[in-house]
Order: sequence, then C-alpha cells, then structure tokens
Amino acid sequence: MTNSERWFWTAEEGQDIAEYAVMLAVILVLVVGTVRLIGGNANNAFSSVASTLQ
Repeated sequence: MTNSERWFWTAEEGQDIAEYAVMLAVILVLVVGTVRLIGGNANNAFSSVASTLQ
C-alpha cells in the first residue's frame, strides 16, 4: 500500500461531514413533520373559531 492509499483509508475528515449531513436530514424531517401536523391542527382551530364568530 502506498502512503496516499493508506491516508485515504485512515482519513476521518469525510466521516464528520457525512454524520452532520445525516443529522441535518433527520432534524429537517422532524421539523417538517411537526410543522405540517401543527399547521393542520391550527388551521382547523382557527376555522372553527372564525365560523363561531360569524
């Protein structure tokens, strides 16, 4: 094995980027899911209040 091949297999800098990308994807899925869930419930609540006031 040459030095460049050995460095490629032992380098860990790329793993950090991949881990952050996976964490970001999971957080985005959770945030989008939460916003959609709360957004739908909030829309129903505001609609019922608006119909009650009319």
